[in-house]
Amino acid sequence: MFGISFSELLLVGLVALLVLGPERLPGAARTAGLWVGRLKRSFNAIKAEVEREIGADEIRRQLHNEHILSLEQEAKKILNPLQQAINPTPAQPQPAAAPIDATPPAPVGADLGRDGSTAHPDQPHAVQPSPEQIPGAHTPPHDPTQPPRVP
Repeated sequence: MFGISFSELLLVGLVALLVLGPERLPGAARTAGLWVGRLKRSFNAIKAEVEREIGADEIRRQLHNEHILSLEQEAKKILNPLQQAINPTPAQPQPAAAPIDATPPAPVGADLGRDGSTAHPDQPHAVQPSPEQIPGAHTPPHDPTQPPRVP
């Protein structure tokens, strides 16, 4: 309570033993304990009376309620945009979708140009892929009675 360490307490006890003697020391310790108890009780009574007079409990409750209300308002500010993103209202315009590429994928075994695009046979840079380069060219067709194979 007062920042007294054990060694300081031991020193005070030793001095009290030397000054008072072994006969009077227990009575003096009992009396000191009673006085310390009375001081604590009176201090707590004064503290309670002052708190009652200024209404500290009510002020604490009001501050606590204001703090909770401000936290709720901050939470609403944070959650409102999230709820609008999840459930957009019809009045808000929807973002434009990305354009879809209308070119179909190259069929298996199609002629591939140097840049990886499909080429026509009459173009000079058309290269015919070898059977090893065409996926599925050297595998037998799938039997519908068997489960599908993993590539």
